[in-house]
Amino acid sequence: MEIKPIKTEADYQAALNEIVSLFFADPGTPEGDRLEILVALVKEYESKQFFIPAPDPIEAIKFHMERLNLTRKDLEPYLGSRARVSEVLNRKRPLTISMIRRLQEDLGIPATILVKEYPLNTKSRPAQYSP
Repeated sequence: MEIKPIKTEADYQAALNEIVSLFFADPGTPEGDRLEILVALVKEYESKQFFIPAPDPIEAIKFHMERLNLTRKDLEPYLGSRARVSEVLNRKRPLTISMIRRLQEDLGIPATILVKEYPLNTKSRPAQYSP
């Protein structure tokens, strides 16, 4: 196989097949160098073809809750009272900077995900009192 950019599914499959045949090539050999180049090309192709967008902040929190076997009560140190946890998880209140910092530092949720904008559910929110 000639090494060239991967543009089609056929190119992709051919590159994968050659990677399999070169899998045990020693680094620093012509075969090892070829393997390294093919892996880089496949990785680039996959990043474009199989792009998976990052989850929104609330989905990320729920994923980490499931992964770490956390309950809503367990989120109180990060988000505030039981009511505040409910408001955030039900998308009635946005995350604050301090919440984002605690979630990132203590639960390892990347801040780059937590700061993304996400839709709020404002339909059932009670009217605010304004004097």
